Amino acid sequence: MIKLGILENRVKIAYLGIGSNLGNRSKNIDLTKFMLQSHNVQVLRSSSKYESESWPDRTMPKFINVIIKIKTDLSPVKLLAICNSIELSLGRKRSKKNDPRTCDIDIIDYDKKIIVIKNKPKLILPHVSMTKRNFVLLPLYEIDKSWKHPKTKVNITNLINSLKIDDLTSIKQL
Repeated sequence: MIKLGILENRVKIAYLGIGSNLGNRSKNIDLTKFMLQSHNVQVLRSSSKYESESWPDRTMPKFINVIIKIKTDLSPVKLLAICNSIELSLGRKRSKKNDPRTCDIDIIDYDKKIIVIKNKPKLILPHVSMTKRNFVLLPLYEIDKSWKHPKTKVNITNLINSLKIDDLTSIKQL
């Protein structure tokens, strides 16, 4: 029998970004939250829904996004696997990067850890592009005004202040 270290099976706090720009976007997000909870993921807080331009191609349908704060004892790799399976079950097709999708789930921050896994499944945390994305920063600020980037230690307010004015005015809280 293998004994786990006392910290290995403790509950972790993580933040997930959920987005949809196909179908009933709002329903897709609600369904995603429900499905996560059926996989040992407890949703502690959820931001409001935000509508934003599709990134990086603004000609694609607009997204609705939320950030959720979760509690789980899943490892980051297992959490990623569950997120990917939920995306597929909700009809996500992975034909071309950044194509429109019914469901997109990103792990934004996992227990304030810096994690780099380069082989399959690739996982880099905190999320590499989060500091440039209004649809991550604004909802994250709404649910955790004291959040700091685990790697750079820059607080959420300063990250938002570093966004371009166009990024701040092109998103709306629903």
